[in-house]
Amino acid sequence: MAFHELLKEVGGLGRFQILQMLFLCVSCTWVYPHVLLENFTAVVPGHRCWVHILDNDTASANGPGILGQDALLRVSIPLDSDLRPAKCRRFLRPQWQLLHLNGTLSNTSEPATEPCADGWVYDRSGSSSTIVTEWDLVCDSESLNSVAKFSFMVGMVMGGIILGHLSDRFGRRLIFRWCLLVLAVAGSCAAFAPTFLLYCSLRFLAGFSLTSIMTNTTVFITVPFVFLSVMEWLPPRFHAMGMTMAICTVCVGQMILGGLAFVIRDWHILQLVYSLPLLISFLLSRWVAESARWLIITNQPEEGLKELRKVAYVNGKKDVGDALTMEVLRSTVQDELEAAQTKPQLSDLFRMPNLRKRMCLLCFVRFAICIPFYGLALHLQHLGSHVFLVQVLFGAVSLPANYVALLALNRLGRRVTQALFLFLMGTSILAGTLVSQEMQILRVVLSTLGVGFSSASLMGSFVHGNELIPTIISRQLHPRPCCLPPS
Repeated sequence: MAFHELLKEVGGLGRFQILQMLFLCVSCTWVYPHVLLENFTAVVPGHRCWVHILDNDTASANGPGILGQDALLRVSIPLDSDLRPAKCRRFLRPQWQLLHLNGTLSNTSEPATEPCADGWVYDRSGSSSTIVTEWDLVCDSESLNSVAKFSFMVGMVMGGIILGHLSDRFGRRLIFRWCLLVLAVAGSCAAFAPTFLLYCSLRFLAGFSLTSIMTNTTVFITVPFVFLSVMEWLPPRFHAMGMTMAICTVCVGQMILGGLAFVIRDWHILQLVYSLPLLISFLLSRWVAESARWLIITNQPEEGLKELRKVAYVNGKKDVGDALTMEVLRSTVQDELEAAQTKPQLSDLFRMPNLRKRMCLLCFVRFAICIPFYGLALHLQHLGSHVFLVQVLFGAVSLPANYVALLALNRLGRRVTQALFLFLMGTSILAGTLVSQEMQILRVVLSTLGVGFSSASLMGSFVHGNELIPTIISRQLHPRPCCLPPS
């Protein structure tokens, strides 16, 4: 009898598994949106240079006020190539002659301009406050906006490398709880960061902890790490249900983010709304059970037996729990204990020529999928002003996309499904780049299709990749999310 048979004996899908999965689903709903928060906390609003005659409340060069705001703006701010007020330049001095539209100005020299030496004035109709308005991340400092996202992604990579190994050594539960606490504290403190450097540092810590919560693989499909403990408590026939719930939770989390961001236009409050509830999750996570399988294969059979008995009691199978003994446990998992003695390393994937070629191709395909996926998911503002609606659409389209991907994998096979969705993803994204900026609806439709096809491609890549990697190696690599990009 294998370990999964033992799980059936203590309750399969009982009260314990349902409660634990429900808790982790709710937690995951608030964890994953941290990846996408800067779609709303880092929105770049319309802006122009601060001008004395327009924005100084105590004094005005407009005398009795006979000129309107539009006229004062015309003499203070030059026009850009689109004949709109420039965002990063202002006239060195007011150009009153521009008010006389008599056609005599064509031969005059271009008026002198200067950068925005006194700061900027922002259009706060869309968002009352963002990190862009907080630290003036516009014009020459516009590239710093990407630094915040870069810091978060670097944190995810580093967290995958370090925490993946620590979860092997110290257990899923400990690392999961520690990451929840770090994410809650770092996210909450980021809302009060006095400097942009400190904000980026806190976002790095958030990414560092989030990758261990959100990214890991099971035998069949990559799902959030919080569900790995659920998967190790579920018999194989319930894995598909657990993975479906994981995927749906991530998609629902994206849609909720779009709705909350529409209501909450202040980035400080939105940051806190997604960080403070994680403190509650951290406190409640003390009742999350450690993986009995991990305890057993790490030479802690007594603790593993204790967890199994606890699960049996919660599931109402007290007689089964009382019948579990150390001898029964050892005889059941003997084969797994022997297999655990082999410790393959990541480098083993590249030692054999055929396996090395296979891994290089899988990495290339995964890279080709994730670059456009995150390029779209993290840059909603480039698709127009309706970023809240686009966020909801991206989450909504991922639900049927993953289901269609599973159907295609079973009916068309792995390679055909991979090629089909990669082709559709590339076609929709390339078509979107050829559509003019004025055709916003078509651009959003094509981008939404691109996200849906990329989600389906990512699903196929995870399934295909796990089947191509030798089982003894993939089993050891499950807690090392640095090997795979997040989904």
